[in-house]
Amino acid sequence: MDLIALQGWLDNASFAVLLATLLIYWCGVAFPQARLLPSLGTAGMAVGNLTMAALLIARWIEGGYFPMSNLYESLFALAWGITAMHLVAEYMSRSPLVGAVTAPIAMAITAFAALSLPDNMQGSEPLVPALKSNWLMMHVSVMLISYAALLVGSLLAIAFLIVTRGQAVELKGSSVGTGSFRDLKVQRAKTALALESQAPNDITLGGGGTAVMEKTSVPPAMVSLSPQRLTLADTLDNISYRMIGLGFPLITIGIIAGAVWANEAWGSYWSWDPKETWALITWLVFAAYLHARITKGWQGRRPAILAATGFAVVWVCYLGVNILGKGLHSYGWFF
Repeated sequence: MDLIALQGWLDNASFAVLLATLLIYWCGVAFPQARLLPSLGTAGMAVGNLTMAALLIARWIEGGYFPMSNLYESLFALAWGITAMHLVAEYMSRSPLVGAVTAPIAMAITAFAALSLPDNMQGSEPLVPALKSNWLMMHVSVMLISYAALLVGSLLAIAFLIVTRGQAVELKGSSVGTGSFRDLKVQRAKTALALESQAPNDITLGGGGTAVMEKTSVPPAMVSLSPQRLTLADTLDNISYRMIGLGFPLITIGIIAGAVWANEAWGSYWSWDPKETWALITWLVFAAYLHARITKGWQGRRPAILAATGFAVVWVCYLGVNILGKGLHSYGWFF
């Protein structure tokens, strides 16, 4: 089998495996008594990760350069990174819900790359002169892995928001630093004071007398989750925080490597190119998230909303700027 035919088989196999894995994970969430399904889902993600790795290696051998010359290769590299980050997150959480959240995005990326892109965008292309550098592997690979980690962390934050559904959640404390525990005590004190200060309700009796009934109802925002959902919410919050904590230093390294490469290629470390600008915006969004959690002690819905915003920002940085306009990074819709 020649390498081109092998690549066609591997990209379709990756999509088929991830589609089957998605269905397995969703069935595992719907039928938790089926204990074998989460293990099958993990195996499916591992197989999908290996098939995409084999595809990229085949492209590398065929083209003779690191396979990052066009959008097709970039998408499969991103999907490979998401499956790899999924395996890390699932190992930390031991929850099948992680796969139910991450498998759809990995499957959608492979489907778009294998089934939607035209043939002329799927073939290997010679590198343009600016990309013929050893920095290609360093900068692009680190950026794509950072995107994958940040996307997985953001997806888990979105899942956290869905699980909690606007209800107040008292978490165990997964942030680094003292802020989380200090703010948690302050919040408990404020809640207790608010409930104690509520005025009693006067209820008129049928005989003309009155009776006093203390308010015992809790505001809707303070309704507690069930123990199972609280445990799940705490797990999602913790793993989301860890994945973003992994992706943030990677995107920092990637931006620095890109600046050094830009100075070699264009004579300037920073040109305010659309891709550079949105990479900086992405960095700032997740820097704000980590600052809020580590320094301010934010937990629960507020940082999750910030991380969910980061999900959209990463996609604009990765793909949106190539659609909206041309810039110095517009090499065949490359990364």
